[in-house]
Amino acid sequence: MNELGLWKNDSGLEPYKHVIRRRRERALIKERELAYGNASLADAVNGHLYYGLHRTTGGGWVFREWAPAAAAVYLVGECNEWRRESAYAFQPVGNGNWELQLPAAAVHHGMLYKLWVEWNGGSGLRIPAYAVRAVQDERTHLFSAQVWTPAKPYRWKYPKPSKPAHPLIYEAHIGMSGEDERVATYDEFREKVLPRILDLGYNTLQLMAVQEHPYYGSFGYQVSSFFAASSRFGTPEALKRLIDEAHRHGVAVVLDLVHSHAVLNEEEGLSRFDGTYTQYFHEGKHPLWNSRCFDYGKDEVLHFLLSNCKFWMEEYRFDGFRFDGVTSMLYRDHGLGRAFTNYSMYFDGAQDEDAITYLALANRLIHQIDARAVTIAEDVSGMPGLAAPAVDGGMGFDFRLSMGIADYWIKTIKEKSDEQWSVGSLFYELTNKRRDEHTVSYAESHDQAMVGDKTIAFRLMDAAMYAAMDTQQQNPIVARGMALHKMIRLLTLATAGDGYLTFMGNEFGHPEGIDFPREGNGWSYKYARRQWHLADDANLRYRYLCAFDKAMIDLVRRTDFLAHAPQLIMQHETDHVLVFRRSNLIFAFNFHPVQSFTDYRFETLAGKYATALDSDDAAFDGFARVNSRIAHLTLHENGKNYLQLYLPSRTALALRADV
Repeated sequence: MNELGLWKNDSGLEPYKHVIRRRRERALIKERELAYGNASLADAVNGHLYYGLHRTTGGGWVFREWAPAAAAVYLVGECNEWRRESAYAFQPVGNGNWELQLPAAAVHHGMLYKLWVEWNGGSGLRIPAYAVRAVQDERTHLFSAQVWTPAKPYRWKYPKPSKPAHPLIYEAHIGMSGEDERVATYDEFREKVLPRILDLGYNTLQLMAVQEHPYYGSFGYQVSSFFAASSRFGTPEALKRLIDEAHRHGVAVVLDLVHSHAVLNEEEGLSRFDGTYTQYFHEGKHPLWNSRCFDYGKDEVLHFLLSNCKFWMEEYRFDGFRFDGVTSMLYRDHGLGRAFTNYSMYFDGAQDEDAITYLALANRLIHQIDARAVTIAEDVSGMPGLAAPAVDGGMGFDFRLSMGIADYWIKTIKEKSDEQWSVGSLFYELTNKRRDEHTVSYAESHDQAMVGDKTIAFRLMDAAMYAAMDTQQQNPIVARGMALHKMIRLLTLATAGDGYLTFMGNEFGHPEGIDFPREGNGWSYKYARRQWHLADDANLRYRYLCAFDKAMIDLVRRTDFLAHAPQLIMQHETDHVLVFRRSNLIFAFNFHPVQSFTDYRFETLAGKYATALDSDDAAFDGFARVNSRIAHLTLHENGKNYLQLYLPSRTALALRADV
C-alpha cells in the first residue's frame, strides 16, 4: 500500500498508520478468500444465483436455502394447500444448505409460498432469504413470497448513463410521491414525478424504501426481504420501466441500500430464520432501532450482502447505492453517545473491523461490476478514509454525505436571530471537509422532515404558509422565508464539495413534515404524500421557489463550478456579507435582514462580470432591486482590482466572468 496514503496530507493520522494498514490488509485477505478460484470478487459473489428459486436445465425447479441449525425445511403454499408434505421436503446437501427439486408443473407464475422451518425446540413459517418478490395479505398484513417468472420478462431499451462526476441528487420515496392520500406506484412516479425531476435538471435519482419492508411507516429502513423490490409500489417490471426511463434521459438511479440492520420480524424477515438468533446477526438488538445487526464476520453473511449488491445492479440496473446507517456499522456501540472530537475515537478498538472489511469489499465489488457506479456513505462520525480510495487505505466510497451541514442550518434557524447569523461560521461549516474525500452537501433531506420535525420552509414561515402564500398579498414573514430559503439552498450548493442533494418536494418549499400512516395518527396518509399542486398554482408563491431551484441546478450544470474549490474573497460579520469565487463565478451573499449596500467593494480578478443568478429577481418572487442586464467592470487601483456591487438585503448574486 502507498505509504503516503491517508496520512499524506493529514499528519493527525500518522499515529494510526498501523491500524489503517491492518484494515487494508484485512480487506485484501478476505477478498482473496471469497474470490478463491475466480478471477475477481465480482465473479465469485453469486449467492442470488444459487439460493432461492431457479429453473433447472431440465425445465424443472430447484429451491435452495441456507439454514444451518434447521432440522427440517418444507415448502408450503398454494402448490400444496399450505400443508407440510414429504414431496415438498428439502434435503440437506451440506454446509447448512438445503435443496428441493420439483417438476415444472409444481410451480407457476404468481404462486404464493413460504418455508416451514423446524429446529430443535421449535418451528415456524419463513420467507426465503433470497426471495425476489414478497406480497402482503390485505387481511392479515402478513407477507408471502411469490413466484415471479413472467412470460415476457422486461427488455431493457436504453443504455446506462455515464457516471456523474458531480451528482445532483433528487431523493425520492415512491409511495409518498403522489398527491392522493394513498400509496403511489412505480408507474405513477415514472409518469408524473420523473418529468418534474428532468425539468429541474437533476442528474441522479435516489430511490428510498425499495427493499421490501413489513411496516410502511419505517420509511423502508426496517428491511425484511433484501432481494425483493417492494410490491406496495407495483411489479418488478414497473420498477424496471422507471429506471429505464430515467436512463433514457441520462439520469443515474441510486438505490438507498440498507445493510446496516434488519427488521426484528421473524416470519417475514431473517431474524431467527433457522431457530437461532445468530445465523445472520449478532446477539441482541440495536439499542436505538430495535432491529437486528448483521454479523459481518461470517463469510455466509458477506456472501449474502455482497450478492445483494450485485443483484440490484444486474437485475434492476441500478447505477449505485447510498449506504444507509454506516455510522452504526462502523462502531460496536453504533456510535451512540460519541462526540468524535479527536482521531483516537476512530482507532481505539471500539470499531467493528468486520463491518469495515465488508464496506471495503462492497465498494470493491460494486466498482468491479460497473466502473460507472456511484457509492455514497451516510456517516455522521467523520471516519477518516471512508470515502478515500482503497489503494490509500480507504474504504472506497465515491462520496460521503455532509450530514453536519443540514444539522447546522437547523441549529442556526432555530437558535439564532437573523442578526446573530455569522457568515464566517457559515462558510467554514459548509466548506469544512477532508481533502482526500468527495462529499455531497444538502440543506435538508428526508431526515429533517420526519415525524415531529419541520422542513426548512416551515421553520422559516410556519403558519404563514397556510394563510399568506398567495401572490396577491405581501407578508413580512413570507418575504423573509422566501428570501432565506433561496439563499440557504444556493449557499449550500455553491459551497458543496462535489455534489448536492434535495428531498422530493423541498425544491418548492413543501410546507409540511412527513408522517406515515400509524396508529397514533389514525393510519392517515395526509402527511405521507406530496402536494404538487402547490408548485403548479400560478396564484401561489411556491412556484417561485421551484423556479429558483431549477435555475440554480442549471447554473451548476452550465458552468461545472463544482469541479473547482471555493476560494474565500471576503467575509464581513457586521455587514453579514460573504463573497467567494468558484471557477469563473463570484458568489456574493448579503444576509443582513434590513441593510442594503450600494457599491459594495471587494478585491477580485480583473474582468467583466455578468449576472448569472439573482435570488432577488422577480422571476423568483424577489423585489427586482438589481438590474441583471448591467455588466460589472473591475476597477484597477494601486495595483489591485476591485468590483463594486449593489447588494440588497437578503439577496444572493452569482456573477460570471466574461470569457
